[in-house]
Amino acid sequence: MQRLLDKRIIRQVTPIFDTRALGYSSMLVAAKVDPERPHRAAQVINEHPGVSHNYLRTHEFNLWFTIATEPDSKLGLDGTLEVLAEEAGAESLRQLPTLRLFKIRMDLEMEGDTEALARAVEATGPVQLDPQPYDELDVAVIRALQGDMQVVPEPYAAAAADVGLPQASFLEHLAGMQERGLLRRVAAILYHRRAGFSANGMGVWRVPEERIGDVGPRMACVRGVSHCYQRPTYADWPYSVFTMAHGRSKEECDAVLDAIAAQTGIRERATLYSSTEFKKIRLLYFTEDFKNWESRHT
Repeated sequence: MQRLLDKRIIRQVTPIFDTRALGYSSMLVAAKVDPERPHRAAQVINEHPGVSHNYLRTHEFNLWFTIATEPDSKLGLDGTLEVLAEEAGAESLRQLPTLRLFKIRMDLEMEGDTEALARAVEATGPVQLDPQPYDELDVAVIRALQGDMQVVPEPYAAAAADVGLPQASFLEHLAGMQERGLLRRVAAILYHRRAGFSANGMGVWRVPEERIGDVGPRMACVRGVSHCYQRPTYADWPYSVFTMAHGRSKEECDAVLDAIAAQTGIRERATLYSSTEFKKIRLLYFTEDFKNWESRHT
């Protein structure tokens, strides 16, 4: 594991907690910023601790970021986005919260060809996104364990000691948090480009409202798709289903999305490719960073 980290084949080993289950408000946002100076707007947006991903994409709405705010945020998502839009000089923002989550899982085909990536491998249904109850012990466990885990023989020992639990009890509590939906999993996060998957395309689809419940799961079951959501539409944004396709080239991403079109009969789509990655981190929960940001910007 240390060798994979040293060679930058994997980014980190980390617990992945569920943002919505913990009561955080989160969404994808599309911003229209100055195409001549997108780095300035990205820098402003990246300063918010709840921004975990931020990409420049090939579209009129050129800056795409995900943002989360704490359950007790005074500004909330709407107020936070108003501040960010003003400070970043954004001409327009489109809020794109998740209405239905059909898939969120990276399952790359490391040995197969493009046909394997475009193949449907499993059926899936919408995932529950409601906040779940948790207590102070859960918060203490999250604070102690979140972030990069050390590569040591007993990687949970230090966090268990911080919480004041025997390691066996700590692991039992973690298993309970997973059953309750607070913890998704503990995972090694891959550097996709180092693994050969250098392209990703966000395929957005204009799906009739009455067909979304049927089409969404079918799009989600394609092997080369890591994320699949239903999101709201606007007069200038008619696309309701989002699929993130991964491939070893832009052509392979296009092939995955073409296969989805053939399988579902949905032809009207746009594909947005990322040209610059401004930020990609794992969100840290229950820190002072959120309150400190709000105190500086209100």
